[in-house]
Amino acid sequence: MMSAPAIVSFAAAVALVILSLAFLLAAWRVIAGPTLPDRVLALDTLSGTAIGFIAVLAVKTGFPLYIDIAISLGLVGFLATVAFARFVMSRPIVPERDRKKHGSAPKMPKVGGKGGGRKGGKGKK
Repeated sequence: MMSAPAIVSFAAAVALVILSLAFLLAAWRVIAGPTLPDRVLALDTLSGTAIGFIAVLAVKTGFPLYIDIAISLGLVGFLATVAFARFVMSRPIVPERDRKKHGSAPKMPKVGGKGGGRKGGKGKK
């Protein structure tokens, strides 16, 4: 029968192997894409995986300061995800056919302008 510290050490080793695999797969998704939202989600996954690494190391070494570091990384990771999501949402939505025709996102027409939106640019008299 195994002692409690041996079980914790074995479980930590298994968790580190699984987290390493998750980290590699998420890193591949950041590099391969194919879309920007995929990359943003993969970066969020990398942040969560890093938090898992730090938590497992805290349990394995018995050093409680690592938990504070993991909490701080979680807050920073959340803020980064929100910032990336706002960036993705601020980009114009361009149909796929226009992207192929122009090679990149076409310029969006200006909204508003002189004259308050009336034809001819003249206001009420």
